[in-house]
Amino acid sequence: MANIKSQIKRVATNAKANLANKSFKSSIKTAIKKAEFAINANDANATELVSTAISLVDKAVTKGIYYANKAARVKSKLMLKAN
Repeated sequence: MANIKSQIKRVATNAKANLANKSFKSSIKTAIKKAEFAINANDANATELVSTAISLVDKAVTKGIYYANKAARVKSKLMLKAN
């Protein structure tokens, strides 16, 4: 454990951010799985679920949770399945 006061604060801040990022990643994975399931089932609202998943992936890039290349890879994979 750190002895410096500012570093103790950073550890707490990083832990809180880590939980938030983990939660957001989990919601992205859930949205992608729902979209893939709808695509495989030929569901009517599959395109809506795909666009929702892509929107979440783009938000992850702006928040710094995903890198741009990972986002592009995930979106491309999802769109290939959709088309």
